[in-house]
Amino acid sequence: MKKIRKAVIPVAGLGTRFLPATKAIPKEMLTIVDRPTIQYIVEEVVASGIEEVILITSAGKSAIENHFDYDFQLDTVLKEKNKARLREELNNISNLIDVVSVRQKEPLGLGHAIWMARNVVGDEPFLVLLGDDLVRSRVPCCKQMIKLYNRVGEAIVAIQRVPRDQTYQYGIVEGEETDIDNTYRVKRMVEKPAPGTSDSDMAIIGRYLLMPEIFDLLGRTTPGYGGEIQLTDALLALSKKRGMYAYEFEGRRYDAGDKLGYLKAIVDFALDHPTLGEPFREHLEQICNGCSPAGR
Repeated sequence: MKKIRKAVIPVAGLGTRFLPATKAIPKEMLTIVDRPTIQYIVEEVVASGIEEVILITSAGKSAIENHFDYDFQLDTVLKEKNKARLREELNNISNLIDVVSVRQKEPLGLGHAIWMARNVVGDEPFLVLLGDDLVRSRVPCCKQMIKLYNRVGEAIVAIQRVPRDQTYQYGIVEGEETDIDNTYRVKRMVEKPAPGTSDSDMAIIGRYLLMPEIFDLLGRTTPGYGGEIQLTDALLALSKKRGMYAYEFEGRRYDAGDKLGYLKAIVDFALDHPTLGEPFREHLEQICNGCSPAGR
């Protein structure tokens, strides 16, 4: 089996759920405490042993590329002001990993965005991470998936259980249990199923480990739900061609592209912050006491 060396991160979306905040700022650059969302995603990739990141970008997304680039002027200013610690932190960001950018010129869907990476990925398996899906876990979610890949040698989609009345918001997997913990062999996939059309509560989240055959399948996939080239359609075709697994990862996932999910992520990460955690916890307790009938 070929080693997983590359990760594709589509960041070309308009971020309409966060307007007007994202009118001039990419949604992936909205901060969770003191780092932009995209940095947490890339740090998970690095912690999982990946060597190269391919960003699928669009017009107006240069801030993401700049964040991972070296800024000579800023570095010089920090050096002159003896901001050694901050200077080191920023230089570490620019040296995190090799980053390649590919422009998606038309908003034709997630499947099309991943297809745009075909010439950079080449003939090897690779990871896909959505730029607004955060996962907090002891072992990085991608690392968990790579460990499973080394055992099964096939494509993997990360899943989480969701309330059945919310399944219409996700791509849903129907599968059968295997002898591997939290792992299911994929039998069927459907993108945002209508209520009552699927009995499964296994929702696909923004982590995929894919085989290079997906590119050919995406290239032949016709537009589906919403008039876009849906990744789920190509995944189903891939699962029939050579098999696929669904993995219920260990950790907490936040949809940071949703306002409520974003706020939940901020609270979780803030409470775990080495210097802000304790005072932030005290602040939350004061607010909660003030909101309770006894505290009024």
